[in-house]
Amino acid sequence: MEEKINKLEQRIQECMRPYQHAITLWTSMPGIREVTAWSLVVEIGTNPEQFPQGSHLTSWAGMCPGNNESAGKRKSGKTRKGNRWLRRTLNQAACAAARTKNTYFAARFHRLAAKRGSKRAIVAIGHKILVLAHYLLQHNCPFRELGADYYQRLRAPSLSQSLVRRLQRLGYEVTLAPAQHVM
Repeated sequence: MEEKINKLEQRIQECMRPYQHAITLWTSMPGIREVTAWSLVVEIGTNPEQFPQGSHLTSWAGMCPGNNESAGKRKSGKTRKGNRWLRRTLNQAACAAARTKNTYFAARFHRLAAKRGSKRAIVAIGHKILVLAHYLLQHNCPFRELGADYYQRLRAPSLSQSLVRRLQRLGYEVTLAPAQHVM
């Protein structure tokens, strides 16, 4: 049985050789391995012009949150059905990306899971992966990791003020001074 599986994988690799550039770009993202990239090639192709923006692609795939609103009241945020094979592949890739260490996707997952729950966070990470996959293909560039501390670096002043206020509420007197870097 393993011999048959190996033969099939070799055959798939031969068939995917013309799309190797897109597969290389996509496998630069955490959570996406070669088999996942093959699925992306099969489901969305390698022509970024068929979807003008990544948001069009995510809408077609059914990875966008719903927008059922009436009289200013949000009723449902349920996602559409979309392409079920692509959704399944993206959810698996999102689970894998969320389990990586010291990556942007893991940090984003933990931030979203704390507020919305892990299932919604997985869908959000899958959405982000698909938008980035479209971007990488459109701009022909590999994925650049932002790091797990991206959100902390993004809002460092407000984060330090928030932490100072929390310590003051606990009864501590806090003074901030620049750190002395030892080389």
